[in-house]
Amino acid sequence: MDVLIMAGQLILGLSILVILHEFGHFLAARAFGIKVEKFYLFFDAWNFSLFKFNYKGVEYGIGWLPLGGYVKIAGMIDESMDTDQMAGPPQPWEFRSKPAWQRLIVMLGGIIVNIIVGIFIFWVLTIRYGETYTPNANIKYGIVPGKIGTKMGLKAGDKINSVNGKPIVRFEDLISSKVLLDKTVLNVQRGTQTLDIKVPPTILNDLSDYGIEEFISRAPRSKFSVDSVYGAAKKAGLTKGDSIVGIDNIKVNFFDEFQSQLLAHKNKLVQLSVKRRDSLLTVSAQVDKNGKLGFSRPLKEILPKDTTIKYSFFASLPIGATKAWSMFTDNAKGIGKIFTGQVKARKAISSPIGIAVMFGSHVDWIRFWSLVGFLSMVLALTNLLPIPGLDGGHTVFLIIEMIKGKPLSDKFLERAQIVGFVLLISLMVFAFGNDIVKQVMKK
Repeated sequence: MDVLIMAGQLILGLSILVILHEFGHFLAARAFGIKVEKFYLFFDAWNFSLFKFNYKGVEYGIGWLPLGGYVKIAGMIDESMDTDQMAGPPQPWEFRSKPAWQRLIVMLGGIIVNIIVGIFIFWVLTIRYGETYTPNANIKYGIVPGKIGTKMGLKAGDKINSVNGKPIVRFEDLISSKVLLDKTVLNVQRGTQTLDIKVPPTILNDLSDYGIEEFISRAPRSKFSVDSVYGAAKKAGLTKGDSIVGIDNIKVNFFDEFQSQLLAHKNKLVQLSVKRRDSLLTVSAQVDKNGKLGFSRPLKEILPKDTTIKYSFFASLPIGATKAWSMFTDNAKGIGKIFTGQVKARKAISSPIGIAVMFGSHVDWIRFWSLVGFLSMVLALTNLLPIPGLDGGHTVFLIIEMIKGKPLSDKFLERAQIVGFVLLISLMVFAFGNDIVKQVMKK
């Protein structure tokens, strides 16, 4: 059932984006009097479709191959590879008969729509929910680094004051692109000592392996007490309000210290020092194989007090636009890191399998629309890449034509389209294989 929910959200989200992207091409083509022959969600490979109908000379349908979608524009060398049509003389309603600047707008129409959609989604989310964040000043006991953070030199209890000299206002910024994608130096307060710690440019490789929680935990360092109990904790006699201050005579002040001790005592019977009101008790408890006892903490201990900022209808627009555009630029930086070798392609590239996992196994509409907005900006960026077969490839050829003053030959464009198709299929196979291996390795 979980898989179906993830797949359903993925199909819905991508279908919305693909339809809107192709609608951008469709509108631009029709605006310049160019005939559109087909409008398809998914590909009708070998002319087989799941559903289709004709309306005003355009065939609308749903293909069987779920690798995007397309509009077939008359007089254009595209993924349909309709060379018979190109053999005849140019017609006034065909793509090839129009000025290069008009064809350029048609090619960029889908990308422009995806950018507008991304901005619109984050605008609406900002209007509805505002911005909620944890003030860095509320992090009383510092951070809890994971494997990646510890490897960098961070320690539990560190307080990060600034990034590249700029004060940290929002705790969430510590796990944002501001830290992870740039040449970053963290200014750290450790007791009375102040030091600078560099974030390695290859950190995205580690994040792909271990996850963001193994950099800096979203839950900062905190003291702790017992709320509800079950399992071994209940059997040991722990009750709501208890504070565990030691394990086997080892003092623990913070929850991360307590967790470390539990992990060190898996499948063992331990002696807990428990403070109950004004008394100090010693109780025996069995730690399970996962390093757990069986109790939950009060929510207010786990999450520091948040701050929510509400914006007006119009004030929300620049906030939403900034969020959307930062996703575009962040992904561009990520692609740049792949080409410079700082990030391995197998660590960074995801297929629909990886994207489905991001949606999660239950429907959360805030997360859903946030991901759709994010994917809209990613779709805009990837389509802008100068690969034949993508909008960016067509755009490059049109710019060359505008510089030369004459179009590239049909034969060249056909061959480029084939090369681009092979590249894209190879990339898709790589991405699917990569995500399948990741999922198998997790199990």
